[in-house]
Amino acid sequence: MNKADLINAMSAHSELTKKDSQAALSSMLAVITKSLSEGDQVQINGFGTFALSYYPARTGRNPQTGAVIEIAGANKPVFKAAKALKDRV
Repeated sequence: MNKADLINAMSAHSELTKKDSQAALSSMLAVITKSLSEGDQVQINGFGTFALSYYPARTGRNPQTGAVIEIAGANKPVFKAAKALKDRV
């Protein structure tokens, strides 16, 4: 399912138009993105939690030259599904 399919499904399951469904989805994604960029986590009961996970710096190798390179640490978004979602799937 892609974004357009999700918008169509949201519209079919609610009384919203496709335009309103698209606005709602875009708004939700913007709020989640903003919260994560500020370092907060987003918990949706019965669905799951969006959070940041820190991956520390490490050394790696360039596969073409074999040279050792330093890979910087980074915060990466992660999603942990709630038990209710796991049980339904």
